[in-house]
Amino acid sequence: MRFDTRQQFKLGQHMKLAPRVIQSMEILQMPLLELEERIELELSSNAVLELVEPEARELPEGRTDDHAGELAEDFDRLDAFVAANPDAAANEYNADSLTDGRDRFESGTIDRKRLRSDGGSDAKHEAMANAPARSASLHDQLISQWGLCEVDSALRAAGEQIIMALEDDGYLRTPLEEILDHAPRSNGTSALDMPTLERALTAVQLFLEPAGIAARDARECLLLQLDSADLDEGWDSDEDRHATIGVARLLVTDHLDDLMNNRLPRIAERTGKSLDEIKAGLSMLRRLSLSPARRLVTDPVETILPDAIVEYDEDHDRYIAYLNDQRLPNLRINREYADLIRDKEVPKRDRDFLKTNKSNAEWLIDAVGQRSKTIQRVLNVVVEAQRDFFDYGPEAIKPLPMTLVAEQLGIHVATVSRAVADKHLMTPRGVVPLRRFFTGGTETDSGEEISWEAIKAALQEVVDAEDKAKPMSDDALADALKSRGIEIARRTVAKYRAQLGIPSARLRKQY
Repeated sequence: MRFDTRQQFKLGQHMKLAPRVIQSMEILQMPLLELEERIELELSSNAVLELVEPEARELPEGRTDDHAGELAEDFDRLDAFVAANPDAAANEYNADSLTDGRDRFESGTIDRKRLRSDGGSDAKHEAMANAPARSASLHDQLISQWGLCEVDSALRAAGEQIIMALEDDGYLRTPLEEILDHAPRSNGTSALDMPTLERALTAVQLFLEPAGIAARDARECLLLQLDSADLDEGWDSDEDRHATIGVARLLVTDHLDDLMNNRLPRIAERTGKSLDEIKAGLSMLRRLSLSPARRLVTDPVETILPDAIVEYDEDHDRYIAYLNDQRLPNLRINREYADLIRDKEVPKRDRDFLKTNKSNAEWLIDAVGQRSKTIQRVLNVVVEAQRDFFDYGPEAIKPLPMTLVAEQLGIHVATVSRAVADKHLMTPRGVVPLRRFFTGGTETDSGEEISWEAIKAALQEVVDAEDKAKPMSDDALADALKSRGIEIARRTVAKYRAQLGIPSARLRKQY
C-alpha cells in the first residue's frame, strides 16, 4: 500500500448564491403574517424606508419642521445594533464613522431641517402596546389557588414543591423521592420529609382545580375526576349517578386496557354488567379529560391568515384568485433622505450610512413585489387547473405536479415550492393550504386521472357511510374503492386511513 501527497487541479462549475438572492428566496417563502413581521422589523431599523400613508400629503412650500427626534431615534437603533453585534456592524459599516455621524448630527452639522418626519408613531411600538397580555402560567395559577388553602406551613411548603414539579399537562411524573432530594435545605437538612410530601400531594389533588391536577398517571387522573363534585349535576336521581359512576370507576380501575381497545363485550362478560351499563359508564368517562391543565392554560391557537382569496365570477363563469395583500404596508424610499445621499455638503460617512439603508430598502421593496408577482402567477395556474375542486369539493381535486407548473411558468420548480410553502387560500370550500393542490395521483379504471387527495376524500366517504356495528376492514375498504374505479393496495388504504386519523375497524365498532 502506497501513501503519498499530490496536488491536483480540477475544473468544475459551482453555484454560489449571493446573500441578497438567499434573502429574496426567504421573502418568497414567507406566509403573510411572517412577511408583515419582517417588514415591521425593517421599518423599525431602516431610516430610509417609510410607509405611504393614505392621508399623506406634501408639506407646503417653505415649511421647515424640525425632524431631530426621528433621526435621533434612528441613531439610537443603530447604536443598539452596533453594541449587540460589533462584528456584524464592523463588516456592514465603519463603526467609527457611524459614531462620528451621530456626533455631527447632535452637534448640528447635519442640516436637521432637511430631514422629513411624518409625525406618525412607530408601528412596531403600537403593535407591542396593543398586544394582549400573557395569561398566567399553570404553576402561577395553581400556586395562587394553593395560597388560599388553609394548611400549616410545612404542608404549604411541600405543596409548593409538588406544584412546581408538575408538567404542562398537569401530571406529576416526578417521583416524590426526587422532589425530596431537591427540596431546599437548611444547614444540610431538608425542611421536608416523605410523610409531609405524601400528605401534601393528597391535599393538592383534593383542593386544587380542575380535578385531576397532580395525577401520576391516566388512571389516577380519571379517578380523581370521578370523585369530583363536577359530576353531581345532570342526573335524574342520585341512584342513577352513583350507579353510573360506579361502573365508570370499575372500568378505569380494572378494565382500562380493554376499554382503550373497545373490547366492550369482554368487559361485560368479566364484570357481569350489561352493554348498556358499560356504555353509560363509557359515556361518563368521555366527559372527563386526560389533560386537566388544559382548562387553565390552553395552547395558543395558530392564526391562519389567508395569503390569497379565490372567488367565483358569475359574469364570466370562472374562478379568480387575488392576493390578500391589503394588509401589507405600502413602502417607499424617504425622498429627503435619498436627497441627502447626493448632497456633497453632507459628510461622506453619513452619506454612506444612508446609501446602505437605501439599498436595503430598495431591495426589500423589490423582493416583496417579486413575491407578489410569483405567487399570483402560481395562483392563476392553480385556479385554472383545479376548477373541479372549487365546484365539487376535495373528491374532485386533480393531480398537479409542481414540475408541470414550473414548466408552464418558465421558472424553477424550487421557486414554485417556495411560492406555495406555508400559504393558505380562502376559497368557497373553506381555508385550504395552497400546497394541497399540488399532488400526484393515479388513473381510475376508466383512464381518468385522480389525485391522492381525491382518493383520501373517497376513502373518508366510504368510512362515513359504513355500518358502524360492522365496520369495514382495510381489505373491505380497498374493495369498496375498487368498485368506484379506484384500485389501490390494502397497505395504501391503511396508510391513508392513518393520515386521515381514522381508527382501525375494531376501534370504530359501535355496540
